[in-house]
Amino acid sequence: MRGNADVALDMLGAVTDRLRHTDELLRRRVSRNVNDEDAARSTPADRLADMLAEFGGSWKFISAIAVLLLVWMALNAWLPHDGGRFDGYPFEFLGVVLGIVAAMQAPIIMMSQNRQAEKDRLRADLDYQVNLKNELSITEVLRRLDVLESERLPILFDEQKALLTKKSEV
Repeated sequence: MRGNADVALDMLGAVTDRLRHTDELLRRRVSRNVNDEDAARSTPADRLADMLAEFGGSWKFISAIAVLLLVWMALNAWLPHDGGRFDGYPFEFLGVVLGIVAAMQAPIIMMSQNRQAEKDRLRADLDYQVNLKNELSITEVLRRLDVLESERLPILFDEQKALLTKKSEV
């Protein structure tokens, strides 16, 4: 007999914990700005990686690389052999420089993509919390409507009938 009481107390404790959690969820503000949350979590290195990835995926970067290539090739093609040419045709040093740029740019872009994925997960979590709170609120409103319909409306209808019968008698 004692075991049943312990089980009942455990069940009541679990229900109480769930009700406390639901009440806390309904009382606190759930909606938050994902960008503010992300800015608070990001480190200076994260922000630098985002800026570099943003620049690396822009027309500014493509234009800058095109200008660099044209200037590099023009200088090395038109300067005399002994007058400052540092990378003659076939521009092997240019290939090394471009390879280094690509090798550095790839992990920076991947870091930025990882941060974006983390931001998306945070957005999904916040959306879930908002949806859960809305579902709980709607459930509470529906419960109150059911109470109103089952308890209060019959009383109001009876009062209305009584008033109508009094009015018809007069």
